[in-house]
Amino acid sequence: MTTALFTFQSSDGTEIFAMKWSPENSQKPKAAVQIAHGYAEHIGRYNAFTGKLAEAGIVVYGNDHRGHGKTNGNVGEAICFADEAGFDKVVADMRALTEIIQAEYPDLPLFLFGHSMGSMLTRRYIQLYGDDLAGAVLSGSGVFSNALLKLGTVVAASEIKRNGRAHPSRLLDKLVFQNFNRGLKPARTDLDWLSRDGAEVDRFLADPLRGKIGSAGYFHDFFSGLLAMNDAVNIQSIPKDLPLQFISGTADPVGGKAGRGIVQTCRAYQQAGLQDVSYKLYEGARHELLNETNKDAVTQDVIEWINAHLESL
Repeated sequence: MTTALFTFQSSDGTEIFAMKWSPENSQKPKAAVQIAHGYAEHIGRYNAFTGKLAEAGIVVYGNDHRGHGKTNGNVGEAICFADEAGFDKVVADMRALTEIIQAEYPDLPLFLFGHSMGSMLTRRYIQLYGDDLAGAVLSGSGVFSNALLKLGTVVAASEIKRNGRAHPSRLLDKLVFQNFNRGLKPARTDLDWLSRDGAEVDRFLADPLRGKIGSAGYFHDFFSGLLAMNDAVNIQSIPKDLPLQFISGTADPVGGKAGRGIVQTCRAYQQAGLQDVSYKLYEGARHELLNETNKDAVTQDVIEWINAHLESL
């Protein structure tokens, strides 16, 4: 595998940090995968996963989202997407990277892999640009009540009015994440819900590029983006033949108890007319499947799913 670092300008001129992982020995790749990472992390955390994809003959791209990793323009402060409409701008950044991939490999089938927050961005992306994709894998996703999302936007708007968009919102951070360690007592860290592998949790806690807390503006943009993602008209705009694969741990609090939120989400897409929606639940696994104790099996399953859908093209 060879790795390249680069930056690109998004539609509003923002400089976005990105990475590319290519198969060895100038091997012509059989497919491309674009990764959308999760909240408070960065694309560099996916090196092990991308290495396995490259070994399987897949070229991989991914970027650090606004407010995250090496794209972050406010290092050490609260996570913030943009001054306004941040969720939409992050989706636009993803689109700009897709166009780079398409220019470099115009004939390759392109798959999106989105984890956690990245899976939500991907679910919005496929409503806008799904026709350009061969499929999408959604890791650590879930179901989100419109009523709660609307309440969240109201609380976030109040926080913005009082303290400004860039102010860290400890209130919203607590409301979103406070129950994620429930059932993991005694919890060793606040992030035990991420993985059963304590070494991986510690590695993330010590990561200098890890984001610490979302701003009021971030939460407002995120909740607003999820409302758009949930909109029935927007869901109907997803190409009906676009393959979707949801993967989740049964102990992932984002996916709901025993993965019920994943099952519910898949059924909603199927009821909207999507013809190839499936899911796989990993018993006992927590949120970060690619950093779990069974990560090798998860990675192999993703590769096999991609291969199966390449054969059907």
